[in-house]
Amino acid sequence: MASSRKDSFRNQVLQIADALLVWLAFALANLLRYPMREWLFQDKTSDDGLNAMTWALYIAVPFTPLVLEHFNFYHRISSKTTRAAVWQLIRGIFVIGVVISVFAVFSNIEGTRRLVLALGAVFIFILLLIRDRTYSWWISRKKRQGGAGERVVIVGSKSEIDDLLQDLDAEAISDWDIVERFDLATHSVSDLYEILKTESIGRVVFAAKTSEFEKVASAVEVCELQGVEAWIAASFIRTQIARPTFDSVGSKPMLVLRSTPELSWELMAKELMDRIGSLLIIVFSLPLWVITAIGIKIASPGAPVMFSQLRCGRYGKPFKIRKFRTMVPNAEELLESIKKEHGNEMDGPVFKLGQDPRIFRFGSFLRKFSIDELPQLINVLTGEMSLVGPRPLPLYEVEAFGEISHRRRLSVKPGITCEWQAGGRSKITSFEDWVEMDLRYIDNWSLWLDCQIIIRTIPAVLLAKGAS
Repeated sequence: MASSRKDSFRNQVLQIADALLVWLAFALANLLRYPMREWLFQDKTSDDGLNAMTWALYIAVPFTPLVLEHFNFYHRISSKTTRAAVWQLIRGIFVIGVVISVFAVFSNIEGTRRLVLALGAVFIFILLLIRDRTYSWWISRKKRQGGAGERVVIVGSKSEIDDLLQDLDAEAISDWDIVERFDLATHSVSDLYEILKTESIGRVVFAAKTSEFEKVASAVEVCELQGVEAWIAASFIRTQIARPTFDSVGSKPMLVLRSTPELSWELMAKELMDRIGSLLIIVFSLPLWVITAIGIKIASPGAPVMFSQLRCGRYGKPFKIRKFRTMVPNAEELLESIKKEHGNEMDGPVFKLGQDPRIFRFGSFLRKFSIDELPQLINVLTGEMSLVGPRPLPLYEVEAFGEISHRRRLSVKPGITCEWQAGGRSKITSFEDWVEMDLRYIDNWSLWLDCQIIIRTIPAVLLAKGAS
């Protein structure tokens, strides 16, 4: 069965984790070898143990996951029974044991510790079985909870959709949450746009074999401009932004039009950098959090220290953002009157005012050095935001977008800093320029670009460059 890129990437991660568990199994075997030998054989002599046979690690650690892959250990994980997993492990470990034994005999290697090998095999079996069953349980639990799967819209007539779902492997689409079966013949493309906007859709699958070409092309354009992946069971669509690649769902080939960064080791490294980086910054900046909270209480007594607001996350999914409060408690109620009295320094749907009268004096200081942004690190730690990405906007500002292409900035996780902030925050007064910077970031994303933006953000914050 052909694997999708997502499944292949997941299997690679699991194989690396299993290789580390194999190494851990031998380390535990070596640790328990001496008490076991003394208990079983009353032998108290000491020797080099595993150090004398590190060659076995060079065989077992990298090749055990590969042998298990041959026995389909990493396939159909969510539906695989414990009995099947046990049998796959027994066969895989047996093969590795035979290879190590043959290598030791024919290479005439001395110092082979049979007890280490035996205990190592037992611990490999136990650790890998626990890892496999735990991961299978976790996947099943996410499915039972509902809403945890990828939100998908399938486009086509009823018969086309039924045929597609019948052809697709059930395991391959088991994590799909099919939100809508969309018929282009009876609905307009604008209806699809509304579904993508309101339902936080992550993928649209086209099964429209008999639909009009112009309608399919328009529907693909809607996905493309919003940064939603379009998976097409065809090969006739030309794009302006999205990068066409081939992938598969089970054994069914698909043409994917992707205008966002593709799943890769760089994205995984970005995720790790976000989680670890945010945790470290939170820990080291905690004294500043305490000082800031005390300062807000003194400067603006009787009101909460934190300000929370719903913002648009990836694909427009709302999430609650937290910041240190820098405005009067009824700031949101005063917004319309402030717009009428003082205007807006930023054109378009986004509001920005350098000398906003709602900001109290200590709040102005917090904004100048971006200290008010620190609580957003919690959103990064929980996976709702990233350290680098387009700034998250309030729901009402996103709703007021004048161009559909502006929504493509929602196709990646929002971030604490971005090109706009790193380059001097108050220099940009055009929303079109702001969006253009965000889309250029998405189109040219790399881990190195994230690092560059973080490095450029540090002096911009410390020197209050362009802050207001």
